[in-house]
Amino acid sequence: MMKISDRITGMASSPIRKLTPLADRAKSRGIKIYHLNIGQPDIRTSAKGLASLKTIDRTVLEYSPSEGFYSLRKKISAYYAEYGMDFSPEEITVTTGASEAVLFAFLTCMDPGDELITTEPTYANYLAFAEVAGVKVRTLKTSIENGFALPQVEHFEELITPRTKAILICNPNNPSGTLYDRKEMQMLADIVRKHGLYLFSDEVYREFVYDGMEYFSAGHFDGLDENVVLLDSFSKRYSECGIRVGALITRNRAITQGVLKLCQARLSPPLLGQIVAEASCDEDPSYLDNVIKEYDSRRKVLIESLTRIPGVKVSTPHGAFYAMAALPVDDAEKFCTWCLSDFQYEGESIMMAPANGFYITPGLGTNEVRMAYVLKSEDLRRAVTVLEKALEAYPGRTLR
Repeated sequence: MMKISDRITGMASSPIRKLTPLADRAKSRGIKIYHLNIGQPDIRTSAKGLASLKTIDRTVLEYSPSEGFYSLRKKISAYYAEYGMDFSPEEITVTTGASEAVLFAFLTCMDPGDELITTEPTYANYLAFAEVAGVKVRTLKTSIENGFALPQVEHFEELITPRTKAILICNPNNPSGTLYDRKEMQMLADIVRKHGLYLFSDEVYREFVYDGMEYFSAGHFDGLDENVVLLDSFSKRYSECGIRVGALITRNRAITQGVLKLCQARLSPPLLGQIVAEASCDEDPSYLDNVIKEYDSRRKVLIESLTRIPGVKVSTPHGAFYAMAALPVDDAEKFCTWCLSDFQYEGESIMMAPANGFYITPGLGTNEVRMAYVLKSEDLRRAVTVLEKALEAYPGRTLR
């Protein structure tokens, strides 16, 4: 048998999607599955975005500029200005989703063997991109006990070595839903300034902030033009994950020029996706206002429902649309697998993402799951009912 690369062999499967075959088989048996495993919104896509597809007057679907259409980058610039951040179109690179922005940032700013510091649990795909780039990820544990708050400065500095090149955060956070406040962001700014590091800030969920809390971007800091790289996407903001349009934003000209080389190698970002994204930028502000209110309502339904289940511990998220929950089970991955392969309640079951896939340190997150509240409130209530019944029936239940 031919051997594939060690890079791929050593790469973990996505905790978000790896149980999909089990869910598909359950559906083939007639079981309804409530999908809380993936951040795929059921919110209607921006009307302006959808309408743009119906009015395309091109006779050729051509390559776009490698860095993306200037007209789209100009609208992204205007969007950032509304958040008090001044980025010119020349400081914005359109990417094939935020995923490509992350990978290109790693490849441009770090060499194989360099080190990146982030927290765990962390978005699992970061680990895959680090593997591709040959970057070593060093992690700081955050805990459900204190809402997954950032560790203190001394814990970050303990991990810094001569090979450390960057700190990566996701704010608001995926998978925990934690929102880092101004004080925590200032701490990170001070660290990267002191040690000459990059700060990669994934801000895909920027709009989704609840409880009247303040959102503070890494892009708001003065004096960090060389350090800060923002990673963004249209996927969640306008409920258009499938258009695969994101952006990498930085005032560091060397990074922009380096990223452009990678952009040229892959030729161009999606043409149709950019058309939709540009049209979505003109969406009425009420669209996002209503979306945020809807997610806030769903968040409250999920948290209130989960807290009523004996033995379940949940960290209240203040951003994004995810919650981390600790379950009274011996192993969350086994439990999630069992829910799809061996359990049904009144013809229904539930799919969640086992949290061990969001951790690097062995043994962490064993009894935790990530739940995406991207279903309607009535479906969320029903999903939690099914979860409660599953916990009651599960052979590996640990609650006494």
